[in-house]
Amino acid sequence: MSGQFEATTEIDRPIEDVFAYLADGRNDPQFSPRVLRIDRVPDGPTAVGTVFRSTVKDAGMKSAREFRVTALEAPTRIRWAEVSENSVTAREGGYDLRPLPNGGTRVRLFNVLEGHGIGKLLVGLALAAVRKDADAFGARIKAAAEAAIPPR
Repeated sequence: MSGQFEATTEIDRPIEDVFAYLADGRNDPQFSPRVLRIDRVPDGPTAVGTVFRSTVKDAGMKSAREFRVTALEAPTRIRWAEVSENSVTAREGGYDLRPLPNGGTRVRLFNVLEGHGIGKLLVGLALAAVRKDADAFGARIKAAAEAAIPPR
């Protein structure tokens, strides 16, 4: 079984700045409390093929995650796929960014979660949890991006 969740938010910062902020996955802990640590491999600018290795805490359990950037089209599109082997993984995910007339940016985040092994039984619970948190997650992205990116 698999399923998708998404969140949309509007960030009061220019699209180029928001894109740069989100493309650097090392910023994820600023808005995702489940991310305990994250590194970019190789170190340097994010590009297609860059891997972000993280330690996350879900349902009280720590796990290692690896996401490979699969598409990067500045300033509107970022895609990734989880390459780590966990019971529930994000088969595909990404950000779609759109400029707003006021100079801000509309951001849509999505992840397609997929269960493996016992995860086939757990993916429904994981989807229910992330869907319930989607609006709050979008609000955390907005708050973190606006705090990290100085206004122009």
